Amino acid sequence: MTAKAWTIVDVTSGQVLAAGDPDARVEPASLTKIMTSYLIFEALRDKRISMDQTVIPGESVRKVGRDESRTFIEAGKPVSVHDLVYGMIIQSGNDASIALAELVGGSQQGFVELMNRAAQRMGLKNTHYTNVDGLTDPQHYTTVADIAALSTHMIQDFPEYYKIYSEKSFTYNNIRQPNRNRLLYLDPTVDGLKTGHTKEAGYCLVSTASRPLPGAPGVNRRVLSVVVGEPTERARVQDSLSALNYGYQNFDTLRVYGANQVVATPKVWKGKESELKIGVKKDTFITVPKGMADKIKPQLELREPLIAPLANGAPVGTVKVMADGKQLAEFPVVALADVPQASFIGRAWDALRLMFVKK
Repeated sequence: MTAKAWTIVDVTSGQVLAAGDPDARVEPASLTKIMTSYLIFEALRDKRISMDQTVIPGESVRKVGRDESRTFIEAGKPVSVHDLVYGMIIQSGNDASIALAELVGGSQQGFVELMNRAAQRMGLKNTHYTNVDGLTDPQHYTTVADIAALSTHMIQDFPEYYKIYSEKSFTYNNIRQPNRNRLLYLDPTVDGLKTGHTKEAGYCLVSTASRPLPGAPGVNRRVLSVVVGEPTERARVQDSLSALNYGYQNFDTLRVYGANQVVATPKVWKGKESELKIGVKKDTFITVPKGMADKIKPQLELREPLIAPLANGAPVGTVKVMADGKQLAEFPVVALADVPQASFIGRAWDALRLMFVKK
């Protein structure tokens, strides 16, 4: 790796597979637009704006320099939110980013405030924004760990809009511009995410691929790579592709339990039912080094005794995933159904029995 900082994350399991200086402060350049896009997608989801809405760009778009990435929108000339979104994502247009920010935030500074609030909400503790497009500023910074976390939110929270990142080109104002993410052309499993470059930040790239997960029909495994501060575009492409392949070739991701899968049916006291089906509410995965899959052993730890009433989704224990005596991960286990209280007589009888069980 020639990157200043980098990380490889298995998005499916949420585990970091490898990293170099993941918490070092770095300049994000146009990777900033991942957050800009995220907030625009929130506005679309909440119906505060719509894709077919017409926008009249303000005078601020004239200030975008000739050496900056542009969609070539014009101040005072109507343009749709759709074209601005595609221009911001595929062409990395600073002008499109500014127009969208002013639409949603009222002003660029108002939108920046929204960006910083979102960063706090997501737990991005080492990130601070001062602009919407990623131009260099001493107080505009992040880390590759935070970029990976933000990118994971983007992928998981907005799958319907995330697919735009895989588009290979976009034409606006009769100017066709290709997506600068060259991995889209080199690996058919790559479907995002964002490039960035300034003289100060170097060449940056968040890349992610989705490939079938062995042993889990219909389920794909996603690996994400972040590299910043690369010396050349070629280096960021080579290092990113190597990072993705490293994640797939050296680690296996396993589905420990499926969504709503029954893990056990323990005894319930003082309830209308004597047993309770317990499990996990969503698919749970773990990533381990190659050759370690056969050593994985889930261990259930219950909060006993289980006493009604118990609501569907109530926490009742944990599953610890062990290998060679070491804990690799831990998942919450919940009730998969409601268990109401028994009658007075039933509760009294169980209370008496519990006295002897505890002894």
